[in-house]
Parts: sequence; C-alpha cells; structure tokens
Amino acid sequence: MKRVIGSYTQGRKGPLFVAIGGIHGNEEAGVKAIETMVKMLEAEPKTNPDFEYLGKFLGIRGNIKALKAGKRYIDGDLNRRWTQENVNRILKTNIKDLQNEAREIKEILEVIHKEIENYKPTKLVVLDLHTTTAFGGIFSIPNNDPESFRIAQDLFAPVIKGLVKGIEGTTLHYFVNDNFPIPTVAITFESGQHHEELSVHRAIAAITNCMRSINVIMAKYVENRHNQLLIEYSEGLPKVTSLVNVHQIRKGDNFVMKPNYKNFQTIKKGELLAQDIHGDIFASEDGLILMPLYQKQGEDGFFIIEKLEGY
Repeated sequence: MKRVIGSYTQGRKGPLFVAIGGIHGNEEAGVKAIETMVKMLEAEPKTNPDFEYLGKFLGIRGNIKALKAGKRYIDGDLNRRWTQENVNRILKTNIKDLQNEAREIKEILEVIHKEIENYKPTKLVVLDLHTTTAFGGIFSIPNNDPESFRIAQDLFAPVIKGLVKGIEGTTLHYFVNDNFPIPTVAITFESGQHHEELSVHRAIAAITNCMRSINVIMAKYVENRHNQLLIEYSEGLPKVTSLVNVHQIRKGDNFVMKPNYKNFQTIKKGELLAQDIHGDIFASEDGLILMPLYQKQGEDGFFIIEKLEGY
C-alpha cells in the first residue's frame, strides 16, 4: 500500500491539487474515490481530445497502517495531530523514533513538499476526504480562510462554519499559508456513512467540483450527474451552519451514544443524547446534531450546530 495513489498533469502550470483519503483508517471511501479519479483523468483525453487540466492532481493515502488494520488510528487520531508545535517536533525527529501517526505526518509532508519543489505550482489546494459513523447527510468544512469557504460552498453540500474552533490539530489547521512557500487553502468533505456505496461516488463528485471551483478544469467538462448527486442528497438540509458545542471524550469515559441519531437531526435542550461513566449527557441547547459517534475510537462524542440565516 503506497503513499501516492496516483497523479495527473498535462504539464500546464497551475495549482497543485492534493486529495487525501484515509486520514482515518476505517474511512476507505475517499481512497477509493481518488483511485477512480486518477483513472478518470487519464481516460478523459482519449474520449475528449480538447480536455485541458491546468495544474497537477495528486492523490495520497493518509494513515496507511490504520488503513491496513481497518482502524481509525493506531497510536492516536491522525486528524488531531496537526498542531504547529507537534508538526515542528515531528519534522525535526528521525522517522525511526516516531510513533505511527507522527510517522504518517512526516511522510505526507515529505511527499507534498517534494511535489512543490519539483512542479513549482502556483498554489496548493488540499481536499481532505472523510466519512462518518452516522447516516443522514453530507457536508463540507472550511477553515477561516474566505477562499476555503467559497470552495466549500461550490461542493453543493451543507457548509459547517466554526468547526476548527471546536477541535484542534486537523488538516484544516495546518494546511494554511504560513506553513508552505506558496498560497495554501484546505477544505474537508464528509461524503456520507463509512460503508455506504454512494459515499465513494459523492467523494468523486466533490473532487470533480473542487477541480472546477479552483479552475484546473473548465465547467463544461463537469457532467451534471456530479452536481445532482450532491444536490439531491443535500435536499432539505441547511446550506450553512455554525458550530455551537462539541462533546469531547476523555480517556476512560466509556462514552456511549444513544442509538439512531443521524447527521442534521433536530435536538432539543435537555434531550438525553449519550451516557458515560459520569452519568447521562444531555443536549446543552436546541440545534442540530452532527457526527454522533458510533464507534469505539474517537475523541468527539457529537457536535451541536445551528442554521445560519442569510444563506
């Protein structure tokens, strides 16, 4: 299982568009979507000789050892380890002295920096592909960059603002201008439940729409089915929401979510949502529930979001 899934370029200068799948090892849909996308890009000029790609596409695997094991992580959540302090320490440490997730970070960054050095792109765009344990909705997550928010809106899925304030150390926190020699923007896309077959197809649609949004391909090359797949699954969901609260799980809490909650399900203040060794866990306010945890590994039990008016 190699780090690089595949790449594509026609030699034209433009952005380096990096799609990452499997940051969590039990989320394979993103990896499968990237594998398919590489094949689609290679095949497109054969059926459409006028097809142009401005820049370079790079698909990579996130947590290789966890993907092999089918687990969210090995030593610690890879999507909570991208703090500036931690990454700086990792980059200065011999890879033999690092635990698994730290080693994964070092190797991911080595691949990306090598591409930047060799290809010399105009900018770096990172799309981090995920799935959730719960059913009930897809969504995109921007960081605080206005361009990240613009791209997230172009993916035809609900946008969750403010999530980077509720958690630390995600790819959205690290892939910013300050950490790279070129302009950098990052977006996360959640394409559905882990084992849904359509989660792969929705991730493919998100990659395609992201390419259109950053102008590496022209809109005329994007088939309507990519748009419709995302639009139909987002029907009835709020276009933009904001984080209200997050329930963080501490080691030994033995957190258990009440069954059958779905993403974007309405909840009321005082509603019993979960239990742990400390007792019952109730909703702190009215809102919508997001990413209720239905797996053993994880540091966040659930998120509460609210609809933002004006979108």
